[in-house]
Amino acid sequence: MSKSKESTSGATAASSFNTTPRGQDDPYQYQTGFGNRFASEAIPGVLPNGRNMPQKNKYDLYTEGMTGASFVAPRADNLNAWLHRIRPSVAHQGFTKLPDNPDLESNFLPLNSKVHVSPTQLAWHPFDIPSDQVVDFVDGLKTVAGNGDPTLHEGIAVHMYLANASMGRKAFCNTDGDMLILPERGRLDIQTEFGRLMVRPGELIVIQRGIKFKVQLPDGPSRGYIQEIFGSHYTLPELGPLGGHGLANARDFEHPLASFDLDQNHWDIIYKVCGEMHCCSQEHTPFDVVAWHGNYVPYKYDMKKFVFVGSISKDHIDPSIFCVLTAKSKATNVPLADFLIFGGRWDVGEGTFRPPYYHRNSSTEFMGMIYGEYGGRSDGFKPGGASFETGFCPHGVSYEEFQKATEAELRPTRVHENTLVFMFESSMMWTITDWAMNRSGKLHKHEPKMWDNLKGQFMNHLEEVEEDLKKAGLPGLGRGSEQVSMNGHGQANGH
Repeated sequence: MSKSKESTSGATAASSFNTTPRGQDDPYQYQTGFGNRFASEAIPGVLPNGRNMPQKNKYDLYTEGMTGASFVAPRADNLNAWLHRIRPSVAHQGFTKLPDNPDLESNFLPLNSKVHVSPTQLAWHPFDIPSDQVVDFVDGLKTVAGNGDPTLHEGIAVHMYLANASMGRKAFCNTDGDMLILPERGRLDIQTEFGRLMVRPGELIVIQRGIKFKVQLPDGPSRGYIQEIFGSHYTLPELGPLGGHGLANARDFEHPLASFDLDQNHWDIIYKVCGEMHCCSQEHTPFDVVAWHGNYVPYKYDMKKFVFVGSISKDHIDPSIFCVLTAKSKATNVPLADFLIFGGRWDVGEGTFRPPYYHRNSSTEFMGMIYGEYGGRSDGFKPGGASFETGFCPHGVSYEEFQKATEAELRPTRVHENTLVFMFESSMMWTITDWAMNRSGKLHKHEPKMWDNLKGQFMNHLEEVEEDLKKAGLPGLGRGSEQVSMNGHGQANGH
C-alpha cells in the first residue's frame, strides 16, 4: 500500500471509562464522577430504551423508582434512580418492631433525658470492639453525639460501628439520613442495591437515605466512624478563587457497577425509622437489581487523592480549605455538616505561628483519627478514639506545642506525615449521648493543665510598654482609662 493510501485513523474507545480492579485489596470496578447521572447493566440490553417504565421489561424484570429529593426540586438538586430488578421491594411479609438498642440515639434535643450537654472539651480513648459476643455492623452501632431529630428533617448524628461479624442474609436500610462511613480498622466489603464497593481505611463511603446494603468484614473485627445527616445530602464545596479543580476532584469519586444475586431464600431487612429499628422479612435477596440508572447512587472516595491547598507566604487560610464534602442546612450559606481531613502536606508560612491558633468557633467540632499521630491535642487521641468541642468552647494546642512553634526556626516542613485525621464540623450545637458519657468506658476530659503555663507574659514588658507609650505621646498605663472616666463625668483632665 502506498503512503498516500495509509489509514490515518487512531483508536476508538469500546466503552465508557471504568476503573480497573486493584487486586484482592479491592477486586471491584467502578464508574467515576460526582453528581453524574450514571447507568449500568449487568446484562447488556436490559435498560429500557427511551423510557423508564415500559409496559414489559426484558426478562420480565420489575421497574422500581427511588427518589432522594422532592419531585419538584430544581433539576440541579433533583435526585432519583430507576432500578430494574428480579422482584420489587414491595414483595415482603410485613414489619416487626425490634427491641430498642440503648446505645443508638436519634433525638438530640436537650428535652431528651438520655442526652447531655457539655460546655467543655471532651475526648475518648479508642473504643473497644466486642469480643464476648457476635456483633455485626448494625448491632454494633453506638451513637456518640448529634443535633436535631430525623422527624425535623434537619440534624446530624455521629456514631461508631464496633463489629466482629459479617452480615449474613440480613441487610440494612436507613430511612432517617445519609451515612458517611469511615473505616478505621479493617476493610468493609459493602453490597448495595446498585452494586458492590470495597472500602478500605483511608477511604470514605456515602450511602444515601433509603438504600439497602449489607456489610461483610473481610479482615475480621472492624471499627470506624459514621456521620449521619438528616434532611440534606452531601455535595462538593464550592471552589471560589481556586477555579475548576482542587480539594476533592469530582473525577475521583467512584460508583458501583450493577451486580445481582439469584438468592430466593429468607432475608431480613432492618429499617431504621425515626431512630427505631424494624425488621422486614422477605423470601428473596434485596440485591437483585440487574440494571439501573440515575444520580441517587452510593459512592466512595480515596482520601489520599485529596489536593491540599494552603498559604505559601504567611498566615493561615481558614480550615474550609480542608473540606472534602459539605451538606447544606436550611439557612443560606450555613452548612449543616462539613467533612474535613488533615494529612501529610507542606507547611511553609513565613513569620507565622504554624499550629492552629487559639480560637473560639461558632461551629461544633468532632475529630477522629484513621491512622498516624496528631500532636498538640489531648493525651490519648489515637486511631479509633475521638475528641469534641462544642461551639465557642476555647481550644488550641498545649503550652509545649505553643512554645515549640514560637521558638522554632521556620523552614519548609512536612507535617502530619503518614497521618489521616478528620473533622466533622457543624454549625449546630450538639448534645452527647449517655453511652458516650457514662457507658463506653472511654471518656476522658481534656486536661486544662495543658494550658497552665500560658501565662500573661505581657506583664514582663510593662516598663517597655510605658516607654513606648511615652514616645507616642500617650498617657501611661492605667492613666488613659482614668482620663476617659473623668471626662465622662464632665470633669476637666487632671482633676
